[in-house]
Amino acid sequence: MTSEPGARAIRAIVFDLDNTLTDFMKMKEAAINGAIDAMIDAGFALPREQLRERVRSIYDVRGLEFQRVFDELLEREFGEVDPKILAAGIVGYRRARESALVLYPHAQLVLLELLKRGIRLGVVSDAPRLQVWMRLCTLGLQHVFDAVVTFDDTGERKPAAAPFREVLRRLDVGPHEAIMIGDWADRDVVGGKSLGMITVFARYGDTFDTVLSGADHDIDDLLELVGIVDRIHGASPGSAGPTEG
Repeated sequence: MTSEPGARAIRAIVFDLDNTLTDFMKMKEAAINGAIDAMIDAGFALPREQLRERVRSIYDVRGLEFQRVFDELLEREFGEVDPKILAAGIVGYRRARESALVLYPHAQLVLLELLKRGIRLGVVSDAPRLQVWMRLCTLGLQHVFDAVVTFDDTGERKPAAAPFREVLRRLDVGPHEAIMIGDWADRDVVGGKSLGMITVFARYGDTFDTVLSGADHDIDDLLELVGIVDRIHGASPGSAGPTEG
């Protein structure tokens, strides 16, 4: 971890969403399993592991945000979509997803502490707009962020500069007044650094076994973010943690 940049005021923090605020991969796996069990119960006569592998193969090609995975699965297997099996899969997926989509430990506390400090909050995500807002609403965070930028807002994915520039514009802050935190070093860290933002690598959400993130700070717990902000602001050691009340 590098030392803090020179004296500056942090006016905004921009979060990646998946695997930074919420464990997306855990949620996705639970949702897929819920869909598979429901489709088997509805009459999909295929062993569970084979069915899981076929679903995963579609996601591998189409991407994890693909919304017609079960339609495509049924078309491949039967040449047509069985509405009973499709409906069962969708309902099973949604039920499992909603129960598994939760915030990382301390996330609510951290967001509250940052708001207490007068810091504006933003999200920049490569996911489609509707999916981002569905996750935020499920998590009860739809009113927390001053700016939410999705793939649909710029048509570009991180580490391209456009998503970062757009979230900074909406937050009305300069890059040197903002922190970017995310779990994907090649996208979140590289993109934030390219504009001059302070970068924080959410190691707790890393799915790539990253050794060197290149970030200004690596954290193993989201709660560490509050201390980073306070140190940058020159807070005394005794006030580096969350405030009481």
